[in-house]
Amino acid sequence: MIIIHVMGGLGNQLYQYALSEKLKTLGKEVKLDLYAYKDALGEDREWRPLELERLEGLEYEVCTKEERTLFLDSSMKLTDRVRRKLTGRKSKVVNEKGDYMPEIFAMDDVYLYGFWGCERYYRDIIALLQEKIQFPPTANPANHEAISEMERTNSVSVHIRRKDYLTVADGKRYMGICTEDYYEGAFDYIRSKVDTPVFYIFSDDAEYAREHFQKPDMRIVDWNTGEDSMYDMELMSHCKHNICANSTFSIWGARLNRHRDKLMVRPLHHDNYETASPEEIHENWRGWALLNAVGDVVYEG
Repeated sequence: MIIIHVMGGLGNQLYQYALSEKLKTLGKEVKLDLYAYKDALGEDREWRPLELERLEGLEYEVCTKEERTLFLDSSMKLTDRVRRKLTGRKSKVVNEKGDYMPEIFAMDDVYLYGFWGCERYYRDIIALLQEKIQFPPTANPANHEAISEMERTNSVSVHIRRKDYLTVADGKRYMGICTEDYYEGAFDYIRSKVDTPVFYIFSDDAEYAREHFQKPDMRIVDWNTGEDSMYDMELMSHCKHNICANSTFSIWGARLNRHRDKLMVRPLHHDNYETASPEEIHENWRGWALLNAVGDVVYEG
């Protein structure tokens, strides 16, 4: 058995679910550990919501408390290290290290702890994921109208994430990557490839978006909030092209986009602690245009 720890918001939850689907195609028995969201009795914890359970079509098994305890008995706690030293037992916990760890595909009887966000893990099952990941029907007519408009135009989603990335903690990790120059370079890149594009601006800071993106070919999407925020990802997936922030949320919006000739743009680096070289990132993210912080296209598709 392989157990995958689930954590984070919707984008990260989808990565961990996607890894389970990839491992199942290799004949593995896989279960998800939802303890970060559910206590031992299955009751919601005081934590970020488990949005996987709101998506239609997802199939996954959840590990039991006993299975979780068995695997995590091999944690890095001092008592567990002493026990393993005395018994010769090896740790079952495998922590994510680096952008891509293909060795996990050959592992069994392990507990995988990480985000597993690399495109390379899933590039051969994208169609499967697009089929399985379905959003519940929206009751907001604004979403239906937007989807209809996006299908009629050369629509391009643009994701601008600000609020949590401006805090001291997250700022150290994520700021300085999706600059104004990055977005200007992304707009120029799309305009050089697409006739009369229409840019749909998605942001957690609607006021900032309205102040900075007022050109005639731009539309502000600001009505999906709270529990309805997931519908922004669905709208992104209906756009014909995608400009992403360094955010798993918009990366999934682009990945779920089924338009055959789509252009997908993302920042070269996802965070400030990334150690992979530009060449490695390009290999791990084939099909994506990679732009740096000054708006230069480093790799194209």
